[in-house]
Amino acid sequence: MGQEQEAAVRREVFRPYQVNAALLAEAPSHAVVMHCLPAHRGEEITDEVLESDRSLAFDEAENRLHAQKALLVFCMLGL
Repeated sequence: MGQEQEAAVRREVFRPYQVNAALLAEAPSHAVVMHCLPAHRGEEITDEVLESDRSLAFDEAENRLHAQKALLVFCMLGL
């Protein structure tokens, strides 16, 4: 945030580090992809990988949701 003018340059600089199908093909078949979300689809990770059977991103986000709900209860009840 606050560096929007550098966005185009950063996209090009970091393009070789994108998590995509070619990169995932180099990993062992049991390797999975995790992402803390929200994802910049097409930039840091492709839709193909994020939506694949080898992605745990949405399970990971769901677990985080439950942890955040527990924290809210904790704060609201003053435990």
